[in-house]
Amino acid sequence: MSFIFELFWMILILSLFIPFLRAYSLKTSREALIREMEKKRGSRVITLIHRMESFSFFGMSMRKFIDIEDSEEVLRAIKMTPEDMPIDLIIHTPGGLMLAAEQIAKALKKHKGKVTVFIPHYAMSGGTLIALPADEIVMDENAVLGPLDPQIGGYPAASILKVLETKDLNEIDDETLILADVSRKAIDQVKRFVKDLLRDKMGEEKAEEVADKLCSGYWTHDYPLTYEHLRELGIEVSTDMPQEIYDLMDLYKQTEQQRPSVQYIPIPYRRKSEEKSKS
Repeated sequence: MSFIFELFWMILILSLFIPFLRAYSLKTSREALIREMEKKRGSRVITLIHRMESFSFFGMSMRKFIDIEDSEEVLRAIKMTPEDMPIDLIIHTPGGLMLAAEQIAKALKKHKGKVTVFIPHYAMSGGTLIALPADEIVMDENAVLGPLDPQIGGYPAASILKVLETKDLNEIDDETLILADVSRKAIDQVKRFVKDLLRDKMGEEKAEEVADKLCSGYWTHDYPLTYEHLRELGIEVSTDMPQEIYDLMDLYKQTEQQRPSVQYIPIPYRRKSEEKSKS
């Protein structure tokens, strides 16, 4: 009887530790593959990966999106990278907070080394914004980006403005008028930001045209923009996706509550030329 009791407790203790051991093993595998990619490409690899699978938390369904913590981590990773070192950013996200996405996009645009963004499956909304300033966008042939039209109060800003065109102002309530004013400002702001991201890549006039197309509500917010769509808009996209990206995504299949969305080797890098000069 005593043996059965001890065996029960051993099994219980092991069952508590196995998830932690599995999580540690998965984290180690990811870091090893990231390091391997960095050595092969001579770059800093950063991941911004949000899985859409939900998990139960006191009966509530939780999902992960781009937030301020993500932008802080990505900005820190960029800061640790020499100005002339390439950055490879792997994005898999449904979008998120526009402020955080804009911070990351601006930091990538300022980086002097080549910036390559890899999209193995999808990068919607804020994820699309982050991809736009990259020197090279690499998408799987079936991957998609998404429109950048602002959403105000749960409604598309462009649709709120349509109300002003179809109704007399005296028939519109004050709340809708306020939302329309905010919507107009939001669309103008996002257009201006996207135009600034693209101006150096395609010129003033073309950048204005693309910004208008992406931000003015021509499509629904979840409309999938394939690489063919993007090329038609004038955005250069490659479909030459390295196998290592798929291998890395294989390690992100299971949702883990304690897994950080952004992951990189947390040490500053120096170019070999700098190391030689110091020696």
